[in-house]
Formats: sequence, C-alpha cells, structure tokens
Amino acid sequence: MKKLFIVLFALMTGMTWAQQSPVTAGSDGKSWTLATRSFIYQIRVSDQGKVNMFYFGDKSQNPDMLRNPLGEEVTVRGGYSATTPMLEAVFKDRVRDIELTYEGSEMLTQDGYAILVIRQKDNYYPLAVTEYIRVLPEYDLLEKWIEIKNTGKKGNIEIENAQSGTFFLPKNAYELTHLSGRWGYEYQMNVTKLTQGLKTIQTKDLRSYGSSFFAIRPEGEQEETCGEVWFGSLQYSGNWRMDFEKYAPGEVQVTGGINFWDQLLVLQPGKSFTTPKMMIGYTNRGMEGVSQNLASFTREKVLYPSHRDQVRPVLYNSWYATTFDVNEEHQLALAKIAKDLGVEVFVIDDGWFKGRINDKGGLGDWTVDKNKFPNGLQPMIEKINALGLDFGIWIEPEMVNPNSDLYRQHPDWVFHYPNRTRHETRNQLMLNLAREDVYQYLYSCFSTLLRENNIKFIKWDMNRGVTEPGFLSAPTDEQRAVRIKYIENLYRLFETLRAEFPEVWFENCAGGGSRVDLGMMARTDFCWASDNTDPVERTFIQYSFLNAFPSNSMISWVTQEDWHNQRHPLEFKFDVSLCGVLGVGYDITKWSDKEKEVAREKIALYKEIRETVHKGDHYRLVSPYENNRSVLQFVNKPKSESVVFVYNLAEYPDNAIPETKRSKKVKLRGLEPDASYRIEGMDGLYAGRQLMNIGVEFPLYGAFKSRIFKIVKQ
Repeated sequence: MKKLFIVLFALMTGMTWAQQSPVTAGSDGKSWTLATRSFIYQIRVSDQGKVNMFYFGDKSQNPDMLRNPLGEEVTVRGGYSATTPMLEAVFKDRVRDIELTYEGSEMLTQDGYAILVIRQKDNYYPLAVTEYIRVLPEYDLLEKWIEIKNTGKKGNIEIENAQSGTFFLPKNAYELTHLSGRWGYEYQMNVTKLTQGLKTIQTKDLRSYGSSFFAIRPEGEQEETCGEVWFGSLQYSGNWRMDFEKYAPGEVQVTGGINFWDQLLVLQPGKSFTTPKMMIGYTNRGMEGVSQNLASFTREKVLYPSHRDQVRPVLYNSWYATTFDVNEEHQLALAKIAKDLGVEVFVIDDGWFKGRINDKGGLGDWTVDKNKFPNGLQPMIEKINALGLDFGIWIEPEMVNPNSDLYRQHPDWVFHYPNRTRHETRNQLMLNLAREDVYQYLYSCFSTLLRENNIKFIKWDMNRGVTEPGFLSAPTDEQRAVRIKYIENLYRLFETLRAEFPEVWFENCAGGGSRVDLGMMARTDFCWASDNTDPVERTFIQYSFLNAFPSNSMISWVTQEDWHNQRHPLEFKFDVSLCGVLGVGYDITKWSDKEKEVAREKIALYKEIRETVHKGDHYRLVSPYENNRSVLQFVNKPKSESVVFVYNLAEYPDNAIPETKRSKKVKLRGLEPDASYRIEGMDGLYAGRQLMNIGVEFPLYGAFKSRIFKIVKQ
C-alpha cells in the first residue's frame, strides 16, 4: 500500500510544522487530532494498546476535556460482542476471534493531503491491520480505509468481513436520511428515527437505485441551511452496506464498506487486501453544507481528470427516434437537424452491432452490423464530424444474449451454477468479468472499436443485476470472492480504456440510475440518473440527486415521456433538463418549426449558463416534496452570476391550502450582501442582502410552467 504514496511526513513528535498540519500529534506520539474547517476527529491509544476514537464533531470542542472513548477505531469480532465489527476472520486453527494491539503510526501524503496511518496487529496470529485516514480540510471530509495482510509464512486466513471504516456518535436521539428507490423512481429521500437496534442499507446484486449516501442529524433538526449533520458515502460500485447501530444507552455506531453477504476472501501467506474508501464528514450548515461539500469534492477531486474541469456538452441520442432500427441515412438526417439546433455530440444508441434487431440477440458480438452499415461506422462518422458534431455510441459490455455468437462459443463465460437455472433479464445473461479471458475479450472489442473509429463519447449501459454468481473454474479459495474480483476488473477495464483514449467522454448508465456512486464517478464523466424522463418526475429525482452529487454529473434528457398524461410544454421539459447535463432524445425529424425554435433558444441558454450550473455552488431553495413547485439556485465561485430555476408543478386558488397562504417570495443564498444584482426579465437593481434576507417573488404562474432567471452582479 505504501507504494501508492510519496512519503513527505515523519513522525510528528517535536516537528515544527505539526501545528500547520491538519493532523496534530500529542506529546506521547499516541494521540492525534484531525482537523478540517468545521470539525475535529480525535484518536488515542490506551495504555493497553487499544486504538480508540474519542470525538467527531464541532471544531469548538476542546480535545483536552475529552475523557472517555466512544469506541475502537477498527472494531473486530472478538472479546465482548458489543459493537458492529469491521473485521471478521477465521485463522487456520479455526479460531474466529481477533485481538488487535497498536504497533505504530506514520504520516503520508496523497495528492497533497495528509494521511494518518495507524498500524495494528493481532496479539498471536499473523494478521496485520493498517488503517488509513486522509484529511480533506476544505471539504470537511475524511476518507477511511484499511489494509489487511497475512504476515505468516504458511496457512491461509479467511476474511469473512472487512469494512472500510466506522465511527461513533455520543448518546442522543438521531434521525437518518438516506436515498433509495427502484427503476424509474430513483433517489427517493427517506428519513427515519434511529431506534435501538441495527438499521442496514445495502445492495446484493451489484445494483442500487439509491446510494450509499447517508446523513445523520439530531432528531427534529431538518433545516436545510443550519444544524449539525454527520454524513458520508462509499467509493465503491459493487455490493456495499451501511450499518447504523443504536445501542441501549443511546450511542450510535456507523460502519460501511463491502457487503460480504455470500462472499469470502482467503488471504494466503504474504497477501493483502485493501478495502474501498469510506468518506465521512461533518457540517453545522445543515443539508446545504452536506450537498455543497460533496458536490465540490466530487466535481474537483473525484470525476475523471481528463474532463473534470470542462463544462458538459449538449448531447443528442437517437434511441427514441429509431430504437433498434438504425441505418446511416436516418442517423445522418437526425444529425443534420441536431446540428442546426445547437447539439455538440451525436450519439447512436442500441442496434448498431451484429445481429441486433431487437433486445433478444446480438449482445456480446461487438462488431458493426454490415446489414445496417455496409461500409462500417467510420464513413458515417466522418459525415457527422463534417457537420461539426462529435460522435458517440452506446455499448453494454457486461451482458450477453444467449442468441449471440459469443454465448454459443463460450457458454461458460456467464455467471452460472451447474444444475441451476440461468435466470435471464431482458433476454440477457451476465458475463463473469472476474475471468481474465472475459476481461481480455472486452478490452480487445472496445479498444478496437475506439481505435478504428473517431468516437468521442461512450454510453456504457448495464441493464441487469447478477444472479447465479458461480465461478467453479476458479480455485476453490477464490470462488466466493467473485463479485469483488468482478468490480476490480470492471474498474481495470474503465481505467485501461480511459488511459488509452483520454479524449473520449464516458457516461455511466445502468438500466436507469442503478449504479451511481463515487467509484463509478472516479472513472466516468457523468451519470444517467433515471430512465424516467417525465419532467415532473425528474424534478423530484433531480432534487434528491443533488443531495449527494453535483449537477455536472447528472445527465437529463428532453424526451416525449409523459408518465401521467399531463402534456407538458416543451419549454418546461427543457428547463427541467437544463439544471444538469442537457440531452435531447426526441425524434426531431417530426418536430415543427416552432418546436425547433424552442430547442434552439433553450440550447443556446444552456450554453450561456452551464459554466455557473456545472461549476458553481447549488442551493435547493424550495422543495417539491413540500410544495407545489421547486426552486434551485446555482452561484458561481466569484458570486458574480447566479442562475435560478423555478418550476411550477401545480396551481391552486389563493388561500385554498396552507401553501397558498404563505408568501411566494424566495430568499436567495450565496450572494455578496453588499453587491447589486440585476435579475434578467425583472425591473430594477437588488442588493444581495435584500435578495437573501427579504427575498423576491419570481413572476411565474400556472401548472407545468417554468422559467430560468439569470442574476448578474452589476
């Protein structure tokens, strides 16, 4: 693990620079205070060699006044079973208890951020546990992960559970907010009391229509802009779990990492395993502080570096226009209109590859269908490029249809067990990407596709979860680690292709938003949030999405979808999509001149505001979950420009319901109090203080009406 870091720090005792570091060591060298803008996190080693956590919270706390530990930094199965274990192991003599003792510490750095490293070892067995805690002060975040190693010369160690991190909160009444959902209804906000017992959120089939994101607040504190919140997420795309255990006296323990349900790691002598990173943070600025810290961190440090700082292009995708019936003539006709509207990237969706006339065949055979494109893709791509458009394409690497040459040649390449049904979803089976031959096949297919064609955008889809995760050709001690190996090779495939083709944009799609997480965001540029593109539904989905992720990671299409037969205006659909990464999915060959003009105006507006929307701080001013409208605000870093999205979802008679009896003024946030601002489309100048303290009533009336207000500092 050390080879990942450049060692810039020594042990901190007596070093003059220690006061400037976000990690301050005590005089004994066995206690540490980790500090960010808003919080401190304190760890001490007991006289018995136990590494204990003492505090995690507001920075005004005096560490010297802390007397009692809240819990151990690395909880294990062993001794009294009083806490949720991070680590569970079975040694060669079948002993299942672990006893850890402090061994040493050091300071490292990664990408300019300090990392506290704490080493522990079992008192008897050859098990070493190294905890890493990286401090990200400006984001009010810590990253925690562990490395476990079999230091013996013979005998395996079975790892039944290895979580990434844990922390404890003192006695209080707490509420948990988390995101969950199902296909078409992703990222639904849930708020629940943490009562005595264990609350678990998890995934078991490599998919989640929510997120590992969580936020914990003292019970009753639900203000958007103030109040204490402990929050976090896992940087992992496989099966994960988050455990929230409330103990009888009132303390809470939070533990997160890989979900080891039906999984087992076997560490051979000298071998080690490193868990994914668990991110935890604290703010006293309510959910606004949570969402802004996470958005800034993701936007500035997580998203793939090659496009991290770029505004997102306008996309057109041909799926809704053609479905599987694709050919060069029709795609070019769509591309010409798309260019006229202001689109920047033209994407051909499913149906371009061999044998793909419907969803019953072809997946796995990643060569161009000569019946549809006799001359291949490149001649069409050159014509699309000549229009001034980049070209993109849809793929679904991890799946295979039984009706495919690949499956007929390699039926053993899919997940399966003998004597068990091979369950199909969407006529698909799932390739066992844990296999090296499957990895090499997929790498060969897609590196060749990108090398031979001028493709600048990949829409990477994944439309089903894993069943029958058998890998019987692997050594016995590796078979139950198949899901972990699958994700390792998935990441490896992304990273290899991205390194070879750094100019290509990658979209993460998964049968809707079932694999949106920081692990995927570190390897892609943006995510497909939901197959539900109904604009009213998306107003709710996108509001919740912004709890945990930035707007420049959220693709939002304008389509003909109307899930409730409400006949939304095209202007409303565009306005909903403009607060993310704009895509168009209509059959635009059927648009009237008026519809095309609406699209041109909205796409031009998107290009005007996307710098602020994609890179600025976002504020959720009015929640659609509590009102018949939604208001979002984005403010650029210099506070010289703000963009406000106002969506009316319904219109009720005055004083008919409690909501209509309240003022419609909206208090803006994030502006300079003493600066003057002009709101486009409204008369007069407004002081920043006035807009934030008194508010403004935006002129908008009627159901499914929307407006975007640009606010500029004068």
